[in-house]
Amino acid sequence: MPATHHYRQSPEPAVLAEILRDDINLAIWTRQFSPKVASFIEALLCRDDPLSESRVIELQGEEPPDLVGLAAAFARCEGYAEFVEDVAWLIQVYGCLLGAERIGLRLRMLDKAMCPRYHVDWVSVRLITTYAGRGSEWLEEGAMPRAGLGQAASEPVDAPHKLLSADVALFKGERWMGNEGRGIIHRSPQVEAGERRLIMTLDWLK
Repeated sequence: MPATHHYRQSPEPAVLAEILRDDINLAIWTRQFSPKVASFIEALLCRDDPLSESRVIELQGEEPPDLVGLAAAFARCEGYAEFVEDVAWLIQVYGCLLGAERIGLRLRMLDKAMCPRYHVDWVSVRLITTYAGRGSEWLEEGAMPRAGLGQAASEPVDAPHKLLSADVALFKGERWMGNEGRGIIHRSPQVEAGERRLIMTLDWLK
């Protein structure tokens, strides 16, 4: 009988290691931003500059990842250095946890739902954290038929679980060994006119 897949949530970062368990397909670390990172995010939201970056990070042992030039348009904002340090720390935690040598990073400012329909990711494990705005919405196993993914008529009317800004979540996808047909079901949140989200994702490439 296949394992029943569940989630774990905690204010302690150690909860992220729970994603390695066969019966867990979502691990959430509920954290708070440092004052400096919060100041940077506030300054960033006060500007109209676009932000959409993708890069491949090669990890070299315990050396910090090379993030030179990340969100360079905002480099003079208060808290920028601390923001970059936060991103670097999450990359190192993610890489250490999975034994990753190469990681794909995406950092985007969004003013609309990127993936508005419930879906699963065709990845092994994706880290998602929202630095500003509403977090991703997700469903427990059995909340909707998987055959209805992507179809509005099949989506549940009950309120979904919602990540908060600053939460760090590891979403297990369809390509994790033994997790076929059990990837965590989630979607992007709807945003109001004028609302923006800053979201970062990490993917294990090698």
